Amino acid sequence: MDFSRIDYYPTHQQHGYRFRRGRTLPFGATVVPNGVNFSIFSSAATSCTLVLFRKHEREAMVEIEFPREFRVGDVYSMIVFDLDYEDLEYGYRFGGPWEPRIGHRFDPSKIVCDPYARVIGGRDVWCAKPDWDDIYQHRARLAFDDFDWEDDRPLEITTNDLVIYELHVRGFTAHNSARVSAPGTFAGIIDKIPYLKSLGVNCVELMPIFEFDEWENSRQHPETGQLLLNYWGYSTLAFLAPKAGYAATGRLGMQVDEVKNLIKQLHQAGIEVILDVVLNHTAEGDHRGPTISFRGIDNKNYYMLTPEGYYYNFSGCGNTLNCNHPVVRNLVLDCLRYWAADYHVDGFRFDLASILGRDQNGAPLANPPLLESLALDPVLSKCKLIAEAWDAGGLYQVGSFPAYNRWAEWNGKYRDAVRKFLKGDMGLVGEIATRIQGSPDLYYYRGPAASINFITCHDGFTLYDLFSYNEKHNEANGEHNNDGANDNNSWNCGAEGETRDDSVNLLRLQLMKNAFCMLMLGRGVPMFLMGDEVGRTQHGNNNSYCQDNDLSWMDWTLVQRNSELLRFVT
Repeated sequence: MDFSRIDYYPTHQQHGYRFRRGRTLPFGATVVPNGVNFSIFSSAATSCTLVLFRKHEREAMVEIEFPREFRVGDVYSMIVFDLDYEDLEYGYRFGGPWEPRIGHRFDPSKIVCDPYARVIGGRDVWCAKPDWDDIYQHRARLAFDDFDWEDDRPLEITTNDLVIYELHVRGFTAHNSARVSAPGTFAGIIDKIPYLKSLGVNCVELMPIFEFDEWENSRQHPETGQLLLNYWGYSTLAFLAPKAGYAATGRLGMQVDEVKNLIKQLHQAGIEVILDVVLNHTAEGDHRGPTISFRGIDNKNYYMLTPEGYYYNFSGCGNTLNCNHPVVRNLVLDCLRYWAADYHVDGFRFDLASILGRDQNGAPLANPPLLESLALDPVLSKCKLIAEAWDAGGLYQVGSFPAYNRWAEWNGKYRDAVRKFLKGDMGLVGEIATRIQGSPDLYYYRGPAASINFITCHDGFTLYDLFSYNEKHNEANGEHNNDGANDNNSWNCGAEGETRDDSVNLLRLQLMKNAFCMLMLGRGVPMFLMGDEVGRTQHGNNNSYCQDNDLSWMDWTLVQRNSELLRFVT
């Protein structure tokens, strides 16, 4: 008798569909013999209904409520047989109390997305206008592990030897000057691998590629009429799903293979891949935001809530994930293990990582369970772990992040000191000496490799703008220049913005060269921003999160126009 198949026969039938109680683990949708196992957690729901769709059809083909005996503890599980895996989309309805003051926001009229979804449909083409009448905008799909990796594996380059290049997947090749086969996509980056090699970088840090909604908070500029989108993507919908809109063939669910092929090709070129991951909040916003997933499944456990049932906002984006709750902690671990094992990712940079060390009430923990688990996890043992060691709630941990001898940090103190020094501030010799020695005052026990040294990143001025503007110029964002940081430690060299004054332009060029010298010659791990090597400008915009246009994109004509700087860098 084949005991491995003994549980894979139906015991129930409804609306022509055969099903049975499923396996509680793993969470998500998993192909099993003759069917799909669906498993999801909710501690306070009173009912759960599985909703199945055919791809791209608005109406569900069936809704199956989980029988009471299909719930084990707080987990609902069910195997549904004889499904067309490749034509399947699914979601859930949860019944339960609507009592926001104690944290419950169940609404069975909403179809919610599986937190463990590995592919998301509904946003298959970048910036395609959504069907606002569709009550289920973000649909979970199955992913299939049939990619041919050949002999690829993570590169395991010593952290001390890394040179990191931060780039935006779409922005790197969306400009018409990029001259690639699939602009603005994962595939587009492959065409530019020779350029990356010529820079001498051996690691790319990709800004968020987890599925997000570029239409979130979209609007038109009140004066120019320009469409403003969620371009950066720091607002995750699904932690295990790659961004379909970044794929040349996302409509067919091929984004999984496109990401894997990009990583494989980069590895063949000797370049590691670090993902910028946003695990501190979700796209559901505050209490006025949409119910997409977590809020409608188990709001009280997934989020940090005030005593009145509102959302703590340590992220600055409306909500904060309750990262040290055991279920949420396991989700984060499962997510990163999946990206490491199935996508061969070399490491992760954690956005607002200090949030990951807070308890359910927002208090910093002395020994955060999640951070310890990440540091000691056997699957992640060879992955780079990089913390943005602060958050929007005022917790600043540069040099004191709970590291467990594993974590590196974006060194914000290096950035600030070098900027001040380059623009001529006085009294910095001692601090600069410390910073270019690898910040031993901060990382004496961990060593210089714990210091990710950077002068610019996506968040703030580009290197060219750092020496071209005294003030931010974010009017294009439609927020009356109120967004973005005011303390930039920048200097315009005598003229605000573009100028024909040769002396000013020569000084700016020299300062950019000086910046690269300091970055590359100091101890620690250097990181620089896409386009800084050719003097890319955002015309003084230091918060281009909504600018999916020439303002943010890499202008490849600069490779020739600013060739002197590029030659110096390479």
